[in-house]
Amino acid sequence: MEFALHERLQADTVTITELAHCRVLLMNDSQYPWLILVPRYNDLRDLHDLPKDLFSAVMEEIRYVSEVLTEECNAFKINVAALGNMVPQLHIHVIARFESDAAWPGPVWGIKEPRPYTPDDLKDIKVKLETAIEGGRKSPE
Repeated sequence: MEFALHERLQADTVTITELAHCRVLLMNDSQYPWLILVPRYNDLRDLHDLPKDLFSAVMEEIRYVSEVLTEECNAFKINVAALGNMVPQLHIHVIARFESDAAWPGPVWGIKEPRPYTPDDLKDIKVKLETAIEGGRKSPE
């Protein structure tokens, strides 16, 4: 069965790149540099649903993307979460946080309505993050 992205993720995000195990998406909310990693395997709801042989590899991709987001956005803190209460497909949020952001120090959910990127800003951040994540390699070492 071919990998299918949940319609809510499809509607709220833009694809940045593909790593060995995860599709990397950008949440279309310019208030926070916010990536979402979706393991490209069907019928996964929670992290513990990953087969043992894939768990470490997916965790390494989360670590790698967290490092890239920290460096590229000069983040004060990175939040990583796999909630899945609204979207049952396993997906992992990797969010750059700043002491000056609209939700600091609380969670980003439900604080303010999303503010979509302008077309030019979306193009710029997409290229910036795609270039940084790929950085000459398609997956972490």
